[in-house]
Amino acid sequence: MAATLKDAAARKPVLATIRLIVPAGAARPAPPVGPALGFYRLNLMAFCKDFNARTQKYKADTPMQVTLTAYKDSTFEFVVKSPSVSWFLKKAAGIETASSRPGHSNISSLTLRHVYEIAKLKQADPFCKHMSLEALCKSIIGTANSMGIEIVKDL
Repeated sequence: MAATLKDAAARKPVLATIRLIVPAGAARPAPPVGPALGFYRLNLMAFCKDFNARTQKYKADTPMQVTLTAYKDSTFEFVVKSPSVSWFLKKAAGIETASSRPGHSNISSLTLRHVYEIAKLKQADPFCKHMSLEALCKSIIGTANSMGIEIVKDL
């Protein structure tokens, strides 16, 4: 009991939780990062340097999802998630936008191998670690169907 009270006292008061989508390795104090962090008087350059260092292994212009927690003492922590499943599916299918009529017209098709590779990439995400590979694959197949991408065994 004493440990939990001590932990509660040690926690910093949260000012805000900010969610951004920033291109990998390209965080700059300009919009969208600047206004979002500047409003809470956070150190823009510290965020940009740390984010760019964490995302340098990704290809440039890969949209990374960032959840940033701002504290009242002007400090912050952030978690970088992998790109969205829809972005991976569009890249794998070689399309710019999803179907305007999913279920009626399929605009592309992918194999189960593509789905499996995307699921392996998403499983490294901290929020998907608890999910089995099979559950991730089913979720990705559902997303593909809602985008008008057909999943086949072999092309």
